Amino acid sequence: MKKNTYSGIRTTAIHGGEGPDPATNASAPPLHMSSTFVSEEAAGFSAHDLKDDSPWLYARWANPTVSMLEKKIAEIEGVEDALCTASGMAAATAIFMTFLSSGDHVIVSDVSYAGVAELARDTLPRFGIETTFVDMSDLNALNNAVKKNTKLIHIESPVNPILRLTDVRAVKKIANQVGAILSADCTFATPLGMRASKLGIDLIMHSATKYLCGHGDAVGGIIAGSRSLIGKLRLEAGIHHGGVMSPFNAWLIARGVSTLPLRMEAHEKNAMIIANWLEKHPNVTDVKYPGLESHPQHKLAEEQMNNFSAMLSFQVGDESVGKALANKMASKLEVIHYAVSLGHHRSLIFWMPTEELINGSFRLSNIQAKSYKAFAGDGIFRMSVGLEDPEDLILDLERVL
Repeated sequence: MKKNTYSGIRTTAIHGGEGPDPATNASAPPLHMSSTFVSEEAAGFSAHDLKDDSPWLYARWANPTVSMLEKKIAEIEGVEDALCTASGMAAATAIFMTFLSSGDHVIVSDVSYAGVAELARDTLPRFGIETTFVDMSDLNALNNAVKKNTKLIHIESPVNPILRLTDVRAVKKIANQVGAILSADCTFATPLGMRASKLGIDLIMHSATKYLCGHGDAVGGIIAGSRSLIGKLRLEAGIHHGGVMSPFNAWLIARGVSTLPLRMEAHEKNAMIIANWLEKHPNVTDVKYPGLESHPQHKLAEEQMNNFSAMLSFQVGDESVGKALANKMASKLEVIHYAVSLGHHRSLIFWMPTEELINGSFRLSNIQAKSYKAFAGDGIFRMSVGLEDPEDLILDLERVL
């Protein structure tokens, strides 16, 4: 494909990785569902023989539709390459199991996506990988956790589900002290919310199921970074682990990515309206949204985020009040769906009790639990604000609050 002459993010989201179909001149990208491809000459049977210009051979190794999405994401993130995986969890697992070996040490955000937290706590130690969990907003704690054998530091910003931020540039400096790779789950921020590569992140991870897809109808993961690092992931995770994205999901997600810039503008606008309304509601005791001046890290959000995204959390009192409201939401909400997940065009909300997460997925120390509770109280409602008319969202929330 010829070198692109455009640079605008909207243009890149639409045209990145794409071009008229050479076989038909179709404007829209084709969907290639074939699992194998006819070889025009003798070719090696090992993925180790693959080169950048190798012909298509087998869909687990590479597929034209999946490769199109990988190129699109790499262009949006401003990096050399990207790898599609079967899910966001497959992306996280790929990073850990490619760059860590027995005897290595990894530092993971103490609050992160529950599946990642459980993988790091329960699975990695079985393979002889030492894990340390750190509140990434506490740089002293991170400094104290770094060891000579620290190979990887994995962060989130904002973290799921409490929307605490990580000072990415500061963490990168610490990672550089021991030559550790810095990986980051940027799902909440999206490529539009945080220019991850410019902040120094080596491996940029997204659950493509969320904002990249944007419509709640496809599951996938993405890792973007340098050609060298992605090449290692492609061989280890893509070929050996086998958690690759299906062509159909890649096609759906690419279609979603084309409207990502426009959607994120609307998402942020809606989220700001809802967050401001919630702050004024007499039955809401606290709201966390990076775009609000009341967020304890609002200044950091302004420094490293270009879009505050559409994830917010709010509290309504103690755990009993929260549970009662959750049951009310499940039966009475009409526009907002009471459901897990996030980043869809429709609004989603879900109750997350603090003690359950502290003692379950996260297993936080006393100091870490105190930091978590400063953001979450006894429990939060995590809301993914969609693209509906904000007036309708407010009416729906008023109906239950």
